[in-house]
Amino acid sequence: MILDFGSQYTQLIARRARELNVYSVILPFNASLKKIMEHNPKGVVLSGGPNSVYEKDAPGLANGVMSQNMPVLGLCYGMQLIAYALGGKVEPAEKREYGLSKINVRGKSKLFDEKMNKSTVWMSHGVHVSSPPKTFEVTAKSGDMIAAMENADLKLYGLQFHPETSHSQYGKEMLKNFLVKICGFNQEWSAEEFVNAEIKKIRKLVGKKRVICALSGGVDSSVAATIVHKAIGAQQMCIFVDTGLMQKDDYDEVLGIYKNRGLNIDGVRAENRFLSKLRGVTNPEQKRKIIGREFIKIFEEEAKKFKGAEFLVQGTLYPDVIESVSIHGPSVTIKSHHNVGGLPKKMNLKLIEPLRELFKDEVRRIGGELGLPPKITNRQPFPGPGLGVRVIGKITPKAVEILQEADFIVREEFVKAGANKDLWQYFAVLLPVKTVGVMGDSRTHEKVIAIRAVESSDGMTASYAKLPYSLLGKISSRIISEVQGVNRVVYDITSKPPGTIEWE
Repeated sequence: MILDFGSQYTQLIARRARELNVYSVILPFNASLKKIMEHNPKGVVLSGGPNSVYEKDAPGLANGVMSQNMPVLGLCYGMQLIAYALGGKVEPAEKREYGLSKINVRGKSKLFDEKMNKSTVWMSHGVHVSSPPKTFEVTAKSGDMIAAMENADLKLYGLQFHPETSHSQYGKEMLKNFLVKICGFNQEWSAEEFVNAEIKKIRKLVGKKRVICALSGGVDSSVAATIVHKAIGAQQMCIFVDTGLMQKDDYDEVLGIYKNRGLNIDGVRAENRFLSKLRGVTNPEQKRKIIGREFIKIFEEEAKKFKGAEFLVQGTLYPDVIESVSIHGPSVTIKSHHNVGGLPKKMNLKLIEPLRELFKDEVRRIGGELGLPPKITNRQPFPGPGLGVRVIGKITPKAVEILQEADFIVREEFVKAGANKDLWQYFAVLLPVKTVGVMGDSRTHEKVIAIRAVESSDGMTASYAKLPYSLLGKISSRIISEVQGVNRVVYDITSKPPGTIEWE
């Protein structure tokens, strides 16, 4: 059980647990003890969060959580909460710790192995436990600060750093020690087990009713549709909407891929409808919500063609949820996603989101378990609003055409060079500025294309790809030569954070 106190890393804790074949559930920090114990947890993790424990209205813990004779691990704010609740002292640090730090392990703890002494961990706090509760032992320090504490008899443990992030050298092993050595998990959960459980839930939920699926051709909606198809077969109708904001040739390609996969597919051409609604809109949040609302309207309209349709399937993932709304706790909203923040308050269709608790890499693995071809499971992520959030500024048919052609060249050259294999995403962005150039003997005043390519394992954090200049040069030359309306190409070298992967 993971209780979310607002950390942007909360979902990573769940992901790491699943990587260790341990099933995890996330509940908000203010879940009642009754609600928590309904899940019969064998262990609890308290996430980090943006608050300080001594602030007015700071998120607290339900009474009794720490006295259920089950292990509790507090991370960052979670550790401070344990200390504060049991009489320890928490106060602002003289020197805040953000980034990498080394820990000195002391004493014996089941959380730590010998190799973890002097290892690197990821810190992110301006407040610390200056004095632990009387019955607690300090098991690691970072300089003069307490980095870990525990009371093994009470099964209470705290880490001031974030072992769930990839920056912590042995973080995953620390979590494994907590889950296996302390909680006693057998590491038996699997993607196959997840799929079987989802199929049973969907059958029970849907019964004999019909279902509409939002099929985009990407890995998320494809896996969601396949899971639902295995559950209820022909009761599902997949609707594929051409928004006019798709990548070049995607509409025909997707229909071709699914032609013989046994799914019922209804293709809807709606380019003019979407572009008309988006005319003159420049705010990215407005774009996302307009596109989201139009999607739902179309699905509701199409649903009327299929009597008994009461449900809508979407390929919503964990990162969509955590970046959109404080669904589990008081986390900060970064941006809305078309299939989360853009939903109207009143819908005529109930949602089925079988992937809502999963990360992209987990979805890819499940897609393989379901027998989907690599052409689907290995497709790079594509935003729900499509090129609507890659045409920065006003969206016009001409702007979309320019971006489609430039993006096609980017993707084609990446594949030719083999540079696509280790990347999370690579694409083109059309900027709302014009620059002066010289083409032939003439002066030009045309648009700018930005290339974005990032490395990531889950989309929560990302580093820009260190691409060879020869590849960037070839792409730039082709775009400027072949795409009318562009005379300059730039490369984005911003990581996430501080930037997001998409520009909007």
